[in-house]
Parts: sequence; C-alpha cells; structure tokens
Amino acid sequence: MDPVWLALPGFLIWSAVIAAPWRPWSTRESLDAAGPAADADLVSVTVLIPARNERQNIARTLKSLSEQGRNLKTIVIDDQSMDGTSAAARESGLDLLTIIVGQTPAAGWTGKLWALEQGRRAATTPYLLLLDADIELLPGTLPALLNRLEAGRLGLVSLMAKLRMEGFWEKLLMPAFVYFFKLLYPFHLANSDFRHLAAAAGGCILIRASVLEQMGGFAALRGELIDDCALAKKVKEMQHRTWVGLTQSAYSARRYPRLRDIWDMVARTAFTQLRYSVGLLLLCSALLIASFVLPVLSLFQDEARSAALGSISLLLMCASYLPILRYYHLGAGWSALLPAIGVLFLLMTWTSALRHWFGPGANWKGRHYPRAGKA
Repeated sequence: MDPVWLALPGFLIWSAVIAAPWRPWSTRESLDAAGPAADADLVSVTVLIPARNERQNIARTLKSLSEQGRNLKTIVIDDQSMDGTSAAARESGLDLLTIIVGQTPAAGWTGKLWALEQGRRAATTPYLLLLDADIELLPGTLPALLNRLEAGRLGLVSLMAKLRMEGFWEKLLMPAFVYFFKLLYPFHLANSDFRHLAAAAGGCILIRASVLEQMGGFAALRGELIDDCALAKKVKEMQHRTWVGLTQSAYSARRYPRLRDIWDMVARTAFTQLRYSVGLLLLCSALLIASFVLPVLSLFQDEARSAALGSISLLLMCASYLPILRYYHLGAGWSALLPAIGVLFLLMTWTSALRHWFGPGANWKGRHYPRAGKA
C-alpha cells in the first residue's frame, strides 16, 4: 500500500474541521458578565440547585447568587445528602432561600432530574436558572443571561462553565473535553434554526418556565443521563431557539486532580453519547485513530509525501486547538500533546462501553442507573 494513504484520512479530517463554515474550533460563541449589577431586579427568576453531598461547594455557590441582583429566589433541593448539605446552605444566610428535602427518585428517573422536577413544582416565576451546586457565578452573570434570553427571544440559554484547570491532568484534559464537545456539538449550528443539532451545558441553564410547562416538566427527560443536550433538543423540537456558549463568568469548583477522576467522569456517559451503539463506537474509534494516530505514524514512513501530509495534518490539528487554549489562558505547547489526548479519550470511551456491557451501569454519587434495556 502506498504510504501516503496512511496520512490522507487525517489530512482530510483536519482540513474539513478547519474549513467548516460553522467553525467548530472557534470561541466566538461566548457570554460574560458586563460587570456587577447589584441593582438588577431579578424578581422574575428562581434558581433551582439540585444538591447531593455538596457541603463543600454549596456555600460558595449561594454567595455568588447573592451578588447577582435583588429579589432573586433560590430553591436548593437536597437530594438525600449525607454530609450536611442543607445545614451548609442555611448557614449561607442567602435571602429568599428555600430548601426542599428531596424524596427518593421515582421509578425511571435519574436523581438530578427528579430533584429539578421537585424544585420546578415549587417555583412560581417565569424564568428558571438550573444551576449545579458547584458552579459559581461572577457578579452580573445572571442579568447577562436574562438579557441574552430576552434579546434573542430564546427558549433556553446556557453557559459552558469554566472547568478547573490547575493540576497537570486538568490542564491536559479539561480544555480538550470542551474542545471535543464543541467538535461534536458545533455551537454555531446548535444556536441556529438547524433542527438536527441541539446542545446545552447542564451546569448553568436559564429557561422559560412556560417552555418547561409546555414540555411536561422534567418528566419528558426523566431517564436521560445526558440531560442537558436532551433538554435543548426538546426545546428545539417545540420550535424555540436555544443558545449555548463559553464563559469566563461561571466556573466550576469541582476538582479532578487525578487522571482517574477525569477518566471516570468521561466514561460515565461517553457510550451513552453514542446511544449504546456498537456501530457508532466503531465509527468513533476509526475517526479518532485516523485523526490522532495515523498522522503521527505517517511521520515515520520513508515516503516523503506521507511524512509531509502527516506533518500538515498535525499542524492543522494543533491550529484547531489553539483558540480553546488561548481562551483558557494556557500555553500553545499543550497542543503538541493533542494526539496523546485523543488516544486517552478513545480509551475512556471504550471504558464506558465495557462498563456498560459488563458492569452494573452508570454510577453517580452513590446511585447506580441500570444498563439500557435492563430492568
């Protein structure tokens, strides 16, 4: 076989990524707080925070809400925590705070969605902010979200919170996690009228209560493990537009100091993302090998054209990653490790599939969700 065929698939893939008119590598879809907005009247918004064993994070999250504006209502749904989450929430002293003691999830529900549904039933405002318990908002972030929702006449807006990127493994893999998410769900297409693609970032979502009511509440999603994108898809199916973007104004305090921590986070839903399909798993594997492995192997071929094509592929690959690295203030040198990063994510995806086939199913904070098709 002509060695040039070894490098050609990667060259075609990365050329397509760079040239795609929707620019999946771009960071242009972003939203940040314009600055403190303490005088903003947020009487129309209720924040719903599902919290399970979040004592370490909940106080900081609630403090950040106190800096968003006036008259903001907050409902913390304590999802059967065993670490004093409710007490920590009460000690925050946040005004207009309600704490709901969550009930055991009903049959067929994931814990987070069941908690959100309990909060939704208690809320009375026209807008709901679905906020993870580890997400902190800089002052003015919620008013900026509300303005984007109203200005665009949208049904839902969400922010991809800035993940913690302090340790080696976090710097290596967390920007890539966002990068791969954007390749899989190009924000430009997700934010358009294109009906076949919808995306949201579940840590921070502002949605109209009327849209949720029209949907039938969170019952419409009750068994979803990737609930954020499923929610965006439902909203789009009801002829409402959605918007998702990056931000520097919402950040996650969740720590992933070890490779295993990130590995488990990705493996929890990677095969779910592929709809538990062996065919999609094999296709994904072929694409990742062609994108990240073959260009490197082509450098070691004696044929000059193969090495040249592989070199161009790697340059295009690195160029596509640079915008994300710059956005998160990380050095360009991390892009040279992208082939190894791609292989790691491939192995995480296979781990997800193996756990689905031979393990008890998805596990999140002590709860196990049965494999698809298993009672």
